[in-house]
Amino acid sequence: MAGFLDRAKEQAQRGLAQGKQKLDEVQVQRAGADLLKKLGSAYYAEQRRGGDPRATQDALRALEQHIATHGEQGLR
Repeated sequence: MAGFLDRAKEQAQRGLAQGKQKLDEVQVQRAGADLLKKLGSAYYAEQRRGGDPRATQDALRALEQHIATHGEQGLR
């Protein structure tokens, strides 16, 4: 009986670890999507509404930092 419970506990822990990993991936991807959206908004404002080019550069730097930290897969 103890062997069964040990195996069940290990399987549950693996499932929790996999779930946490997937959650982390989704959060990184959402953050990347938000950065892309901010970059697009800043660029549109700069090109069409006379927005500040510094906002576009700041958004681009933030996106590049995200990619440097998480890789291209952080933008999916």
